[in-house]
Amino acid sequence: MAKNGKKGREKDKVKNKGKDSGRRLAAQPPEEESSSHYAKDLDHLQIEIAHLQAWVKKTGARIVIVFEGRDAAGKGGVIKRLTERVSPRVFRVVALPAPTDREKTQIYMQRYIQQLPAAGEVVIFDRSWYNRPGVERVMGFCTDEKAKRFLELAPRFEAAMVESGIVLLKYFLDVSEEEQERRFRQRIGDPLRQWKLSPMDVESYRRWWDYTRAYDEMIRMTDTEYAPWWIVPSDDKKQARINCISHILASIPYEHVKFDEPELGKRQKRPDDYVETMRARRLVPNVY
Repeated sequence: MAKNGKKGREKDKVKNKGKDSGRRLAAQPPEEESSSHYAKDLDHLQIEIAHLQAWVKKTGARIVIVFEGRDAAGKGGVIKRLTERVSPRVFRVVALPAPTDREKTQIYMQRYIQQLPAAGEVVIFDRSWYNRPGVERVMGFCTDEKAKRFLELAPRFEAAMVESGIVLLKYFLDVSEEEQERRFRQRIGDPLRQWKLSPMDVESYRRWWDYTRAYDEMIRMTDTEYAPWWIVPSDDKKQARINCISHILASIPYEHVKFDEPELGKRQKRPDDYVETMRARRLVPNVY
């Protein structure tokens, strides 16, 4: 009797284990299904971005989107999905290189001001004026006094932008220590990603807490009602992209603009006197 009872309990245990496994599978769809949902959601958002583009062109709106964040947080991936299906004449990505000797003598904001949008433009700053309290401060490219002075002046600069009618959105992509390390090690081991790991990235890994202190102060001193910081948790890259792009679209009061379909008309006929050239033509070999 005791023996049968033990077998019965083992059968129930196996049975219940199967039910639990079913619940876990139901809560966590297979990777293929998850990727399918992501692709559909991204397609929908990119259609809305196209509508936003049409509205910006029609109304002459001026929009600035600032992206900052931890190294390997996926900033480039968000920007790519935001801009890959729109015109670069409307959506302009700005990633300024290190300042020249001449630019070093200018007012710090000077080279950023000339990048601000004209009517009908969306400017996306991949590297913005927030380089100063971030990488420049931590790496010693500017003095601590200059960084602190920047933090005092930046809200005034942004207030002037907003008062002029520019829509200003600021996003900080955050990633955990563990996930950043995993991504760095993934780059080290993948020949197709090794180029992504720069000496500055390695320093950001080593100086995690220096950057943490710098970013904490940056956000605390420049988070305002008219130009707030929006934090994007980015341990899940796909989720971060969908969340961030959705928030951008929800933050701009755009409307769908009717598309005026052009009339293609009729293609001209081949002229009777056209003679195909007889000179040599070099064709690319067909390998696919």
